[in-house]
Amino acid sequence: MHRVMLVLRSIVFMLWMYGLMILMGLLCLPLLAGPRSWVKRVVILWIKLVLLGLRAFCGIHLNIEGKEHLPKGGALIACKHQAMVDVLWPWIACDDPALIFKRELGFLPIFGWYALKLKNIMVNRKGHAVALRKMVRRAHELAGTGRQIIIFPEGTRTTPGQTLAYKSGVAALYQQMDVPCVPVALNSGLHWPAHGLVLTPGIITVRILPPIAPGLKRKVFMQTLQQQIEAASKELLTHKR
Repeated sequence: MHRVMLVLRSIVFMLWMYGLMILMGLLCLPLLAGPRSWVKRVVILWIKLVLLGLRAFCGIHLNIEGKEHLPKGGALIACKHQAMVDVLWPWIACDDPALIFKRELGFLPIFGWYALKLKNIMVNRKGHAVALRKMVRRAHELAGTGRQIIIFPEGTRTTPGQTLAYKSGVAALYQQMDVPCVPVALNSGLHWPAHGLVLTPGIITVRILPPIAPGLKRKVFMQTLQQQIEAASKELLTHKR
């Protein structure tokens, strides 16, 4: 019976989240012709309503630690990725984030329209070196306007405790942007799995770690980044409540 209730509550939440996306996305469609700031307000409102539903329907609370480590202005933020909530929290914690997404997401109805209007960075994974150069150039431009670039260095969602090789893109951004890199650990996959429907009650913790100063050698930076993110993420695995 407990499992059945979890499934039912998860279904209700999914209907809430995607239903709001469709309803608000269509009602606010004319705003796409206006300033980006209007669309940003709509997206932040949607995210707050999603998090409200997450608490009400699934008993999941979001806790963001270490906001004091977020720099003002242009920065690079490298985040562990285990659940959809990982693409939501930057919009309520950072001043003006720009997320790096795979290009295919930009083709999605509603989600893609708003993601493009917010000037996120869409990357063609099949483009290899050309795509990497375009990503770095675009990230450099946006950081120069004061935006925080969010990248998931493993390139995909992982399960709790899993570590994949960190992609070269994060190193290229760090070297070319010449801004601090903020590591972010989390345990979102404990309660919102990357694959599967059932969400389980508890606290999702996003832990923002102290920035890594610019100027490190590529190998040293990659080792430092991965060690800090993975160590903190593994520590958060014990926070299941």
